[in-house]
Amino acid sequence: MIVPDTIWQPSLTGAGKSKYKALAQAIRDGIGSGALVAGAKLPPVRDLAYRVGVTPGTVARAYSLLTDEGRLVAEVGRGTFVAGQSRNAHAIVPALIHEVDEDTAEFRSSRVPDVGQGLLIDDALIRLGQSHRRRHINYPTPQTDFEARAAIVDWIGAGRVGRLDADHVVLGNGAQNCVILALQAELHGAHPVILTEELAYPGVRHAARLLRAEVIGVEMDDDGIIPAALAETYRTHGGQVLLTAAEVHSPTTTKTSYARKKEIAALAERFGLTIIEDDCHSIAPTVVPAYRAILPKQSYFISSLTKSVSGALRFGYAVAPMGRHKALQQVAQSSFHGVAQPMLDVVTDLVTRGDAARVRDQVIAHTAQRVRLGVNRLGGWDLRWREDVPFLWLKLPQGWRASSFALACERAGISVRPADEFALANASAPNAVRLAVTTCGSEPQYLAALGVMNDLLANPDVRMES
Repeated sequence: MIVPDTIWQPSLTGAGKSKYKALAQAIRDGIGSGALVAGAKLPPVRDLAYRVGVTPGTVARAYSLLTDEGRLVAEVGRGTFVAGQSRNAHAIVPALIHEVDEDTAEFRSSRVPDVGQGLLIDDALIRLGQSHRRRHINYPTPQTDFEARAAIVDWIGAGRVGRLDADHVVLGNGAQNCVILALQAELHGAHPVILTEELAYPGVRHAARLLRAEVIGVEMDDDGIIPAALAETYRTHGGQVLLTAAEVHSPTTTKTSYARKKEIAALAERFGLTIIEDDCHSIAPTVVPAYRAILPKQSYFISSLTKSVSGALRFGYAVAPMGRHKALQQVAQSSFHGVAQPMLDVVTDLVTRGDAARVRDQVIAHTAQRVRLGVNRLGGWDLRWREDVPFLWLKLPQGWRASSFALACERAGISVRPADEFALANASAPNAVRLAVTTCGSEPQYLAALGVMNDLLANPDVRMES
């Protein structure tokens, strides 16, 4: 048990780790060794901070991390305790959103770069406060969110998703929320099945878990989902929905061609599969039509402003299949009644004034610059990249495994995302990592981290796992 007079003392010797991570690991080690038993009370934050020689904020972050993992339990008015077996018995579901650690070169999570959009959002809020439109009291309605839906029609642009007007658009709290709404509208029966790429963004698994659906991966090649593999997977497992990231596939950067899309759309029409195209990782305009333009009665198009303008807005949109927007709207209203009216008005202001488009242009330019720097440093390896995609897909050379490379990077203060985090249960993970290029704060930190990774790749024998 940890008490102020105990001889147990955590050690923060974790080379290359942030202090809060090293402290968290020391507590994990204490729990694992039995030095910290179930029910033991940890010292107050300030007391442990003084004893270890760190800031109270460092201790608070370590406690919070371990509480999220289920290893600690915080009880209001009593303190923080080591969790009992009953609490640890439950599987821990990794969070989709993580706080960015400024002490770590962050290549793990893909986030929009800071190009000054925070100030533009502040200005929009000021204008909103001065508008006195007096509609920030009651629930949003199809009448009060019409301006935002009309703005999104302009934002998407002509031709991308086929025939489109504001009535076809349903708004949500980010793309992930819109994907879940579309799945709720389409899935049915006791054992619903979602088909998707064999490597899929973890949010797909989270959504399937929430809806108690089975998710099955479909084999891919350099042009996206393989039509023959889709047909075989459907014959074997069935399926009601094909959820796909065809424009920018995470993690591989793959873009599905128009010709391949037409093949897949023909199969979906034959099998009665609804296609949900998740476009959340796209930041740049494209000439390739969405599935909704190819198969308008069976396809959704979903995206957000998260990767191109600001993740703080939590604003997403779904273009429903022709004739099915009312059903999707009903699901949204049943879930949360509607996107908050102040958010609707801020987004409308940003889009209609052109501020959102200007931010997007700067994000595109910043992303392209970061990608070029990444290719210059790591281009000697098996690297897949596009200038309009905010991450690189690095296939590791012989001698490295994704897990050991990620661990070696962590020891050097660099976080990366191994391929096994994207692999579905019925698919194997390639020996690769995804490197987000826009989250690492400063360019010098970014370049230094790329240099470290390049050296690691060239010397796998030093870091091999036994």
